[in-house]
Amino acid sequence: MFQRIVRGLELTLTLLILGFVVGYSNPSLTNPIEKVRAFTRQIEFNYISWMSKAAVIKIRAASVGVPYTLNRETQKEIVNENLHVTQLILEKEYQLARMYADPAVTDKELASESLRAELDEHYTRQSQLAPLAEAILQEQVTQILKELGFTAAGQPIPNVWYHSTPLPMALIVSPRDRIEQTANISVDTYLTVDQQAQLESNVDKGLNASSLVVNIGGVGVYPTMVQRTTDLNWTLSTIAHEWIHNYLTLRPLGLSYNETPELRTMNETTASIAGDEIGALVVERFYPERLVASPSSLSLISAPSEHPTPGDLPRPPFDFRAQMHETRINVDALLAEGKVEEAEAYMEERRLIFLQNGYLLRKINQAYFAFNGAYADVPGGAAGEDPVGPAVRALREQSESLVDFVKTISWMWKFEQLQKAVSQ
Repeated sequence: MFQRIVRGLELTLTLLILGFVVGYSNPSLTNPIEKVRAFTRQIEFNYISWMSKAAVIKIRAASVGVPYTLNRETQKEIVNENLHVTQLILEKEYQLARMYADPAVTDKELASESLRAELDEHYTRQSQLAPLAEAILQEQVTQILKELGFTAAGQPIPNVWYHSTPLPMALIVSPRDRIEQTANISVDTYLTVDQQAQLESNVDKGLNASSLVVNIGGVGVYPTMVQRTTDLNWTLSTIAHEWIHNYLTLRPLGLSYNETPELRTMNETTASIAGDEIGALVVERFYPERLVASPSSLSLISAPSEHPTPGDLPRPPFDFRAQMHETRINVDALLAEGKVEEAEAYMEERRLIFLQNGYLLRKINQAYFAFNGAYADVPGGAAGEDPVGPAVRALREQSESLVDFVKTISWMWKFEQLQKAVSQ
């Protein structure tokens, strides 16, 4: 146990040093990211502080050795109770946010007194439960990683450490004349929609760029950050996804993450494929009851161009991925012809169609595609005709196992190497 704690501390120190070197070495006003940071410096998320606090939580939990002292049923009870408390917290936080946004509530502090008291009780309970639940899920993911072969001397390196928390948002910036992520800067967790819109407007006007503040599900710092949720299947896939990022960071592919758009897509698609496979195996082993999916009662349909009377021909379901794929292809074509304003007008037209079908997208712009297009583990969607995602998926299909796939691609630092590998 002591060796595991020491190994985690060593890697934490290493990644902290890397964070300082990469994030703060020789800033220049001619650097594209530094130009964006002129708009974000006062609201940027403090990762160093967050990692320090999360590491303390992890060390305390590891010193107790909870997963090794509890039977499987007790472990499951702790995980499920933590999910229940998380649900209560999310519900109460939403009620509190609505109360503070309601102009009819004049004395918000008095009106929310009992609600805030309830929240404090839930926060206290979760502070007791979360370290135990996280330690259990970490060990369960670790067991699957061992069985798959992601280990050295019986341990995955780095150790599986994550902490569930409200996440920062990310400001994504792309040029207007092409889709390419030129900046991804983490900003404060609780920016209001108005503040997000104002930041985007300032960046767009100041840099003649396309920007978008997006929500994220996890961050591959160490310990990794995972969004609060009551969806255990998603949580396990995200824990594994972010661990894969840490694994890749110790190898050429991860070290080259920001070098080119192709390498970023290779990283994200690899982490998505591996994370989903590992997460599914954890669910199958430890939470088989969650494999039974409940059918959705919601069926979204495309809006008709006219208003047919009841009984007319049925309308087909609205396929989000297919429609977004079509949107991306058409945008790429317009931008390739230099028709920037036409592309932007088209994206707004398409956004309204998505809105009519129940998808509340605040913006569809170049930055939207620059961010979402990198997650190409499933055909279609925001990646459009980008060849990187299909190449990564092809390598997975050709590989004998998941570990062979990840190890092979982890030692690549050029897209051409991937192309060569899948063509053999």
